[in-house]
Amino acid sequence: MTEGNFVDYVKMHVSSGKGGKGSAHLNREKYNAKGGPDGGDGGRGGHVIIRGNENLWTLLHLKFQRHIRAGHGGDGSSNRSTGSDGEDYIIEVPLGTVVRDTETNDILFEITEQGEEKIVAEGGKGGLGNWHFKSSTNQTPRYAQPGIPLEEKDITLELKVLADVGLVGFPNAGKSTLLSVMTAAKPKIADYEFTTLKPNLGIVKYRDYQTFVMADIPGIIEGAAEGKGLGYYFLRHIERNSVLLFLIPADAPDINKQYEILLDELRRYNPEMLDKDRMIAISKCDMLDDELKAELKQELDQTLPIPYLFISSVAQQGITTLKDKLWDMLN
Repeated sequence: MTEGNFVDYVKMHVSSGKGGKGSAHLNREKYNAKGGPDGGDGGRGGHVIIRGNENLWTLLHLKFQRHIRAGHGGDGSSNRSTGSDGEDYIIEVPLGTVVRDTETNDILFEITEQGEEKIVAEGGKGGLGNWHFKSSTNQTPRYAQPGIPLEEKDITLELKVLADVGLVGFPNAGKSTLLSVMTAAKPKIADYEFTTLKPNLGIVKYRDYQTFVMADIPGIIEGAAEGKGLGYYFLRHIERNSVLLFLIPADAPDINKQYEILLDELRRYNPEMLDKDRMIAISKCDMLDDELKAELKQELDQTLPIPYLFISSVAQQGITTLKDKLWDMLN
């Protein structure tokens, strides 16, 4: 999936169908001049429905659909014939989509399961025909109900990627390189900050044909929770991850301090992020000789509060061990 094709935020205007009018028809036949009221009910207006589809990974297919309209209900007619129901409009979205009311920014609901359906704009109910209103004192009612009007609203669809492992790190820490080595994903890789502008997903193949999903988001910088850089915009993509893998390069000035800054940004964005299982991968370890690695290990054993692992994506060092550790944490 190329960067331009990853769409995770869409605004649209939805309107359901209005209910059909009830009929005020009076039966007039050749041999029954005063057959009484026989007006049918109006049909229901169509709903706008949002449905989960596990085969979708992005909101790209909705990028240019700004106005969604369901069908109107048909009017009732003679002989107590009910009008046809308006056609529902179904919007297919990837799992992990959050639907918000654009005006209030309130979350209406979330779609997390395959085939899950939620009505976002309810179709108007059809009006009752005049035969419902006949009585002993009013045997020929010449009125019927109008249909209930349609419902309109502006909604925002936000995708929170459903991945098992989320990669967290500063720009240029090697997250995209690690993703490309562990999965078949082909993210853009270059030697400058913010190469990754959109989240990338990859499926990690484990032993016995088992798999798990890994997500790489744009690098976080200090102040991301206040909106600096690209980090804040994409932090929501790691809200649903089961495990957070912090990637810190071996040549970082202070590994422990970098971890604390990253953790603090997550805490300020959403304190619940700290409840997830966490692990640190020290990347670019092919630059260290055995002596430097032993020194660093001695220092990290005393300072780092969570498990860590030395890896090198380029030299393929520690990748199998990393997969094993992540699989154990997920299960």
